[in-house]
Amino acid sequence: MADQSAAPAAPLTTADGRPLKAALARAQLQAKRRAFLLVLPLLAFILVTFVVPIGQMLHQSIYNDKFSANMPRMVAWFEANPAGTAPDEAAYEALVLDIQDAAKARTIGEVGTRVNYEYSGTRSLFTSAGRNFKNFEPPYMDAVLEHDKKWGEPALWATMRQVAPAYSTNFFLAAVDMTRNENGEIVSVSPDRQIYVTLFTRTFMMAGLITVICLILAYPVSHLLATLPLKWSNLLMILVLLPFWTSLLVRTTSWMVLLQQQGVVNNTLVALGIIGEDGRIAMMYNQIGTIVAMTHILLPFMILPLYSVMRPIPPSYVRAARSLGATSWTAFRRVYLPQTLPGIGAGSLLVFILAVGYYITPALVGGADGQLISNLIAFHMTNSLNWSLAAALAAILLGIVLVLYWLYDKLVGIDNLKLG
Repeated sequence: MADQSAAPAAPLTTADGRPLKAALARAQLQAKRRAFLLVLPLLAFILVTFVVPIGQMLHQSIYNDKFSANMPRMVAWFEANPAGTAPDEAAYEALVLDIQDAAKARTIGEVGTRVNYEYSGTRSLFTSAGRNFKNFEPPYMDAVLEHDKKWGEPALWATMRQVAPAYSTNFFLAAVDMTRNENGEIVSVSPDRQIYVTLFTRTFMMAGLITVICLILAYPVSHLLATLPLKWSNLLMILVLLPFWTSLLVRTTSWMVLLQQQGVVNNTLVALGIIGEDGRIAMMYNQIGTIVAMTHILLPFMILPLYSVMRPIPPSYVRAARSLGATSWTAFRRVYLPQTLPGIGAGSLLVFILAVGYYITPALVGGADGQLISNLIAFHMTNSLNWSLAAALAAILLGIVLVLYWLYDKLVGIDNLKLG
């Protein structure tokens, strides 16, 4: 009997005769395309409102063309002559001609401001030169030095050489209280000008302290909300959410009324005889006011993640631990607490990041001692108009927060974070 080999199986096809594999691949591609189109508006929104501004901020922190765009002859002279070269007649000619052009274009103030960022007191020197260099003729060197001896200072020429390139890391150096000397070496600024590192340290220490206080206050409140009957927990949850329906400015000014030396808290303490009239506690325009107000404002951001984690935990777990001989503390530490760690991590991360970037509340109730780095960033953006330094400070703040976020992911795991 002859062997009969099995006939090859016919490929599976769809009802219209197309190969099933190709039809499935096409269906999956269409599903992915529809999903992408659904999230496309959100991606565009994130790109426009988040990615692009951060990119502009990072670029602004290293880019400032106020000098290079208005003093092209000076830039060319610096490029043609190495550092340490004494300015000659050609250098002063380039200086005078550039200042004359900048004065005509009314941008001499921008040039002086750019140099003034690195060498204080030079903006008036440039604006004065813009008014007086109009009729200067060769030899320029003698005429310039006769007008003002400051133009001969090596430190001024070294500073102009530093700011000549449009791209510079000097703003990042200034953001960490560093600068460059006449030889281009990186050195610390004088102690009376070292403010940024102190503010960074204060910002993160206060943000950490506020996070710890919020956790201590929110944990029992969240546990109460999670264990009460639903009708009572919903009623109390309204009280937790009530601050979100009130303006941040109103809440902050309310604390100003409560905490000032003639405010409600001090008046109550005096009326109860706890303190004397001359012993009123200073709780405003210092770190105490900042911590109290920010803790009140950020407390709901800790309660909500904790509540969302505690609510699903069955009470029988702790009862079972107690029935097996565990004490109340052991049952809490070994059974209940580990299950709430995702909420603790989410709430702590959320409160810490918000506290680091707050500036309205510290500006109103913090005073000089309660100011955070965000207040100085706002100052440089709106008052001093040193946008490059503000961008550098913001970039460093963003970088530190991202590093802390990365450490959290490595130590705890971002997968264990739960916001709801």
